[in-house]
Amino acid sequence: MGMTLEAYQEACVREGVGPGRAKEAYQAVYRDGAMESPPAKITIPAIVTRCEEAVDEGTTIKFVQRLPNPAHRLVDRGIDFDDIESVIIPMIGRSGRKTHTLCVSSQVGCALGCEFCETAQMGLIRSLSAAEIVAQWWAARFIEGIEIDNIVFMGMGEPMDNLDAVLGAIACLTDRTGASIPMNAITISTVGRVDGLERIKEQVQKPGWKRLGLALSLNASNDVVRSALMPINKKWNMQRLQAILLELREVRGGRKIMIEYVLIPGVNSEDVHADELAEWMEPFLKDPTREKGKGHSGLLNVIPYNPRRDSPWDAPSDELIDRFVKRLMGHGVFVNQRRTKGRDSMAACGQLGTAEIRRRKLISLTTQGRTDRNSDG
Repeated sequence: MGMTLEAYQEACVREGVGPGRAKEAYQAVYRDGAMESPPAKITIPAIVTRCEEAVDEGTTIKFVQRLPNPAHRLVDRGIDFDDIESVIIPMIGRSGRKTHTLCVSSQVGCALGCEFCETAQMGLIRSLSAAEIVAQWWAARFIEGIEIDNIVFMGMGEPMDNLDAVLGAIACLTDRTGASIPMNAITISTVGRVDGLERIKEQVQKPGWKRLGLALSLNASNDVVRSALMPINKKWNMQRLQAILLELREVRGGRKIMIEYVLIPGVNSEDVHADELAEWMEPFLKDPTREKGKGHSGLLNVIPYNPRRDSPWDAPSDELIDRFVKRLMGHGVFVNQRRTKGRDSMAACGQLGTAEIRRRKLISLTTQGRTDRNSDG
């Protein structure tokens, strides 16, 4: 799991297996759902729990896979496993066609400490391998039996903290001989690691990567509020984030970047916040002087807050959401209001986190090939 066809063929040739037979086995795993097709044999982490919640478009499914804990870090608490959560979300677009988006995890827990996020309450247990990331897609496709149209790295963890594995998983998932997910159907979301976004800027200039989707979890209209909600803002503030996103816009040919804004009552939901947010979004608004096809380059996705366990905040009312969105639109901001799906089953945005292994444990990060210690800044 987690290998491109080319990498798998190279591994097979070293073991005396011809590239043709390797290709047949690879396709059997990724296209037919075979767990064994010599010389290929895969092990998929078991789905230990699953929840369903009916929504207008169909059924949201959250499933939990149990992974071995290679370091046995929690044995003293009677736990020798790691659980990861993934969510299958039904969508119906403007054409009326029903699709399914898979929200995948890139880590067990997260080290970045965002106040509104359930996963942050776990701390970071460990990062996932490319194979463990791809196994979430395999489970959705062949165990749950659902055709996956889009993949978003918006589950547990910060993808930029585990970027080598994330990029490796994407290379595998987009391999046309295997899963064959289009590059423009995959989106990486980040809380704003600028060093990771610098690497993405290099990656999207490589053949086949330009159409990779990007999303920034912004969630505030000024640095004071954002630093209180998201400690990472103390290292990379909103001005620096805006600058790197504008750089990415140019190297990606003007493709839109999604700006995500979790609307929290009494925290970032006042009229003044909408006005400040519109000002920050101004460089991404439609400019008639830009060439055709390069109008709005930023889509603001307003996400009603989904309370985590023991949350100090409630979900926003419909009236509050409508007022906030209308004020932004009055400033010319291109706004999409995210509908909440899976809130009752703790499957909605910001609610993923396995209570069984919730425990903070700082480990080293590997963004840009160097080792950093987790910190709140």
